[in-house]
Amino acid sequence: QVQLVQSGGGLLQAGGSLTLSCAASGGAFSIATMGWFRQASGKEREFVAGISMSGRSTEYADSVKGRFTISRDNAKNTVYLQMNSLKPEDTAVYYCAAAFGIVVLTSHRQVRYWGQGTQVTVSS
Repeated sequence: QVQLVQSGGGLLQAGGSLTLSCAASGGAFSIATMGWFRQASGKEREFVAGISMSGRSTEYADSVKGRFTISRDNAKNTVYLQMNSLKPEDTAVYYCAAAFGIVVLTSHRQVRYWGQGTQVTVSS
């Protein structure tokens, strides 16, 4: 069992930066592949970024490559999403996710546990 508690999020202007955090409890964090997804109003939930258990492998959606960085600190059981050069189209509810038995999380179908979600709103 893994519980994911997110923090961060908020309202900011285009071009700004924001970091989301996701703290895991339950003892299985170090063997979980982690990721971030987002869901804009009226749209389906989409993959944003994923990271392997060790943190050495990462994957990104094309829309965020070069702007977002996913990282994890296994000593703190926390995964982060650093978001730079934010655009209005990045506005969404962002979800932390955990999966097991795969190298890098890239699809919502692989997700075993979800965080509670946090709103990110980027104004133009």
